Amino acid sequence: MTNLSVKNVIKVYKTGKLEVIALQGVTFDARSGELVVLRGPSGSGKTTLFNLLACLDRPTAGSIRLDDTSVQDLSDQALEKYLATTVGVVFQSFNLISSFTALENVVFPMLLATNNVPEARKRAEELLERVGMGERKDHEPRELSGGEQQRVAIAVALANDPPVVLADEPTAELDSKTGQFVVEMLRDQAHEEKKLVLVATHDETIAALADRSLRLHDGRIVDSA
Repeated sequence: MTNLSVKNVIKVYKTGKLEVIALQGVTFDARSGELVVLRGPSGSGKTTLFNLLACLDRPTAGSIRLDDTSVQDLSDQALEKYLATTVGVVFQSFNLISSFTALENVVFPMLLATNNVPEARKRAEELLERVGMGERKDHEPRELSGGEQQRVAIAVALANDPPVVLADEPTAELDSKTGQFVVEMLRDQAHEEKKLVLVATHDETIAALADRSLRLHDGRIVDSA
């Protein structure tokens, strides 16, 4: 069981003498088996909070803990190792390595955690089959549609079987059919694989299937259902 605890998180950005308070004391908890949605208009702090949870940035104040680990206190080296096995991130921009095939993209994060290349390749092939990309495994990102790239990106995020999966607008660039597939897969990761899945989205389809929805406005959580 994985527990995420976000307590009184504040994020301030400084540009010269100008300060912008992006998050103002955000607090919530989430755990394994939940699909949690972050919602809010542009400027609400949704993207900032997502970046903090994905450890792409660090809070100005407050704490983010995964089980007994205070994530913001990890050194850069420890954080890199921690993220390789604990958190899988699905980026809106897919974030695939352009010169790698789909298979190589999925294998790559596993090689950061293990030297067992045959085992990594086997799992990568299984994951690509699971997301419906088995027959496209030898294609590079430029040869894939947006929907196909997103499926590969999900396989990459799941490569090391992380207990936490974060997804940023995972259906934004997809047609409705592919978007529905992605939504159902994320839900299954939470409910069947017992992962904690947290999605930042404007997509009402995901929101409707979520176990909980957190709405942000002006850097604060103003509604939780």
